[in-house]
Amino acid sequence: MKVYQINYDLRKQRNYDELYKKIMSLDNWCHPLESCWLIASEKTASQIAEDLFKVMDGDDGLLVTRLQNEAAWYNLDSKGTKDISNWLQENLSKAS
Repeated sequence: MKVYQINYDLRKQRNYDELYKKIMSLDNWCHPLESCWLIASEKTASQIAEDLFKVMDGDDGLLVTRLQNEAAWYNLDSKGTKDISNWLQENLSKAS
């Protein structure tokens, strides 16, 4: 399983709902910071970016980066709905 970080900059229309729905439709996800999502997937970064950009405007920015098994973080769990630290530990330890 590969882990990817998704960062975006919605510039003019800012249709967050459609982008969020699309991200959440991709495998196993985590939303640790406002403009940052993580997903565990067998897809490539290009496949993920292509899929997400379908619901974005042509002037929006998108970065999909593959993560390996090393990371550090602070104060992510205060966001609430998911146990972000556990998600990171579990998925990054399996990242290939």
